[in-house]
Amino acid sequence: MSRRRTYSDTFTGKADEGIRLILEGKTDEDRRSRLRNVLLKVINNELTPRQKQIIMLYYFQNKDMVCIGRELGVTPQAVSAAMSRARLRMFRILQYYI
Repeated sequence: MSRRRTYSDTFTGKADEGIRLILEGKTDEDRRSRLRNVLLKVINNELTPRQKQIIMLYYFQNKDMVCIGRELGVTPQAVSAAMSRARLRMFRILQYYI
């Protein structure tokens, strides 16, 4: 099995786009406030402690995956995998509100 030679430090796709819209306030204020509260509840209650830590560092402290990996003592690929699982879990729950 060949190893992946390239690594992307950014996420794209529908899940990431929806999460960023909520966090950056590109929706009307009332809806944004409600969705942000739901998102924070999902982060606090539905994610594993590691996923929660990675999400907080990535979205709220604007750190990249390499920096997060160094801080947590894991590889950027491990951060990316945990981030992908967390984003999908958040997005599945948020679909009912978006």
